[in-house]
Amino acid sequence: MNEPIVNEPIKIDVWSDIACPWCYIGKRNLEAGLAAAAEDANAPAVEVVYHSYGLSPDTPVDFDGSEIEFLAGHKGMQASQVQQMLENVTGVAAQAGLEYNFDILKHTNTVKAHELLHFAKVQGVQREVMERLMRAYFTEGRHVGRIDDLVTLATEAGLDATATRDALESGRFTPDVLRDRRHVRRFSRPACRGIDPGRSPGVGRARCCRFRQRDGIVGSMTENTQTAVAEQTIAPVTPVTMLETPAGATQAGACCGGSACGV
Repeated sequence: MNEPIVNEPIKIDVWSDIACPWCYIGKRNLEAGLAAAAEDANAPAVEVVYHSYGLSPDTPVDFDGSEIEFLAGHKGMQASQVQQMLENVTGVAAQAGLEYNFDILKHTNTVKAHELLHFAKVQGVQREVMERLMRAYFTEGRHVGRIDDLVTLATEAGLDATATRDALESGRFTPDVLRDRRHVRRFSRPACRGIDPGRSPGVGRARCCRFRQRDGIVGSMTENTQTAVAEQTIAPVTPVTMLETPAGATQAGACCGGSACGV
């Protein structure tokens, strides 16, 4: 009987923003794809590490308005067009098993939320905290920009309230957030297709994954596409194929970039 081949653990670096609806969809599809690929007995362990990306870094912590008003103001579109885009992304999210409620969403600045993710990484619960923040934002209409709210969400994900508050109030993870944003600007083809260094804050598409410190993919992608990428990723010698957005999805309807999300 042949023994299973032992492959080295694989690291997947993901740049995303908590406020990006396609990032949450991509996260869920990536998880499903990795789970399907992991059914192979020879599949190695996979570590997913989340990095900070600021979709709308100029957003105030307490934005006074709806998601439609925010996107219409930033993208110069009619409210009816924005409504149609939100309905589109809500439908895609549902296909991934997610519930989006844009009518109760509280648009905010996510810098402190990203600081929390860096703290959670040190504590070994980054994956749990990322899921808690995204579900709170898109499904529950919770505020993810204020320290008090973030401490509550952190404790729900298993973190200590006092230690979390100290980490956020001290700002000691702010340099890590800024470092992530600078780092992703340095990506060039083939590391992440879709990068546009001339656009602030630097990424043409909000969600970017890097596999094995070399290959990259962007966009939300379907579960089947994520599975195909995952299967290539866990293969010991086959390189990862560069992939774009899902077939049939327009760039505006599948990606985020610039100062707002093209949902």
